[in-house]
Parts: sequence; C-alpha cells; structure tokens
Amino acid sequence: QVQLVESGGGLVEPGGSLGLSCAASTSFASRYTMDWYRQAPGKQRTLVARITSSSTTTYADSVKGRFTISRDNAKNTVYLQMNSLKPEDTAVYYCHALSPGDMNYWGKGTLVTVSS
Repeated sequence: QVQLVESGGGLVEPGGSLGLSCAASTSFASRYTMDWYRQAPGKQRTLVARITSSSTTTYADSVKGRFTISRDNAKNTVYLQMNSLKPEDTAVYYCHALSPGDMNYWGKGTLVTVSS
C-alpha cells in the first residue's frame, strides 16, 4: 500500500504564490504517473496537473502558465508550484499516483485558500 502525504497548503492573497509537496512512501515512485487534483466546495474533483514517469507534463487550461508540476525521484516527491493565485484556485488539493499496474492511490488533501 502506497501512502501519499501532501504538505504546503495555507492561506495566500490573490496574486501570491504557494508550493505544495507530495511525498510517496515507495521507492518505486519514479515509475508512477503523479497528479494533482483539486476540489472546491460543492464541485467535482478535477485534474490540475500531471507528470508522467518520463516527466511529460500536462495542465488544466485554467492553470496553464501559472502552475508548474515537477518531481524529484530521489526523494519520491512531486511538487506543485502555484503562482499568480486567484480566488477561484481555492480548493482542497489532492495528490494522486497511478502505478504501472494501474493501482490508484490518493493523499488526504491539503487546503489552499486564496483570499485577501
């Protein structure tokens, strides 16, 4: 069983920046596709950014140019750098991992609040 632990959420003003981290409890994380999802109150969980085992990245249109996903395989950690934050970015952010055998793992989430 792989555990994912997110950190870095908090309160930030509009236009500010915040970085999230997700640490995986497996030394094989480099083989996994890693994602960040988010869920705002009353809305469905949606994909924010994805990074494959070969470090190919994709982003939701709403965050392109503002968010950057990256990974450090030596630390079994994936990051999400969020810049130019907007109030509509307020949500619980979840880390997700997909193993080569198509097993899905989720973190418990970290709250990001963008407000003045």
